[in-house]
Amino acid sequence: MTLGSARTLVAEPLTEAAFSPFGFVVSAGLRAGTSANQGTAVRFDFCAELSSTRAAARANLAVFRSTQKALPFSLRLFERHPCSTQTFLPMVCRQFLICVAPKNADGGPDVDGARAFVCGPGQGVSYHVDVWHHPIIALHDDADFAMLAWEDGSSQDCIEHPLAEALLVVD
Repeated sequence: MTLGSARTLVAEPLTEAAFSPFGFVVSAGLRAGTSANQGTAVRFDFCAELSSTRAAARANLAVFRSTQKALPFSLRLFERHPCSTQTFLPMVCRQFLICVAPKNADGGPDVDGARAFVCGPGQGVSYHVDVWHHPIIALHDDADFAMLAWEDGSSQDCIEHPLAEALLVVD
């Protein structure tokens, strides 16, 4: 879709079915749970597949503090983690935006197949290994996220791909 001269991407609500080619939606209640902590909680196991292809990489649990942006948002790059899954779990957040793209024939992001998702309260995401995605965007308010990825400090931790033309993400 185009709006004026800019190519646009319409943000849609995050669902398991729509996001499954790119990763997992992490949320309580998507799978059967079991009683835990002497009946004071329900535990939902194996919400996402977590993996790394590098033996020397270490699990890095980090906190990202994301500055609020509004829609429409100008998306100018995609990134990927060729050797690790990457998981984001909101700690303090109302809504956030994620943008993903399949690979094109050359291995870069296929902007024609790009998707944008608005994640609501109680939703996190875990990207499959090597999935093109935009850095996470907090909507409405600044937000904190727990992030888990396997890293070793090399250039293979994160590869960025600037876009020749920006995509405009709208709601």
